[in-house]
Amino acid sequence: MKVDILAIGAHPDDVELGCGGTIAKLISEGKKVAIIDLTEGELGTRGTNETRAQEAATASEILGISARENLKMKDGFIINSQEYQFRIIEMIRKYQPEIVLCNAIDDRHPDHAKAAKLVSDACFLSGLVKIKTDYEGESQKFWRPKQVFHYIQWKNIEPDFVMDISGFLDKKIEACLAYKTQFYDPTSTEPMTPIATKDFLESLTYRAQDLGRLSGVEYAEGFTTEKLLAFKNFEGIIC
Repeated sequence: MKVDILAIGAHPDDVELGCGGTIAKLISEGKKVAIIDLTEGELGTRGTNETRAQEAATASEILGISARENLKMKDGFIINSQEYQFRIIEMIRKYQPEIVLCNAIDDRHPDHAKAAKLVSDACFLSGLVKIKTDYEGESQKFWRPKQVFHYIQWKNIEPDFVMDISGFLDKKIEACLAYKTQFYDPTSTEPMTPIATKDFLESLTYRAQDLGRLSGVEYAEGFTTEKLLAFKNFEGIIC
């Protein structure tokens, strides 16, 4: 199954939080998007592996993605190893995305930055002809995405560019709230965490609003890029 965009997150809910509005917008424009979760988020304070899986399935339906898989790497202990690189390479070659969206290059949770580097390296290695992979009994062709973009998560990293998500913020928040065990719920009896506060939930709006203010749109999501971007023309730029 070839997709246009492959979004990868260290944990279920990373993708929705980091670039859910962008994904919703791209799907509305006819793009095919798949999501890969590296871990099951089993070390999360609230909820369980099973509830996370159910919540991820609900979020996927809300966004309308084409496919979602979980590689079941060890939560909290993501490493940039050959084993983990090969597992991601298999996914890149399976879905053959033009663009990969992945974790922030620096963040509060150590898995995020580790996943950012792991995915970046795997994207490069996936394009090497001499690296052979077999998936479900069939040899795979080499494939390298044209771009790797990193979404922004907890920390206020200065973006290299933003995506206008005006009209899609509500869809992003709906997908995030599908993870009902993880986020603000005044009736919950589970321990409080930094992402379960009311302030964090409200930050989804005011951070998107602030990036929108800076770029001249209503709401936006920010990304960093690994290489200098070149424009064919100025169409599509919002002034």
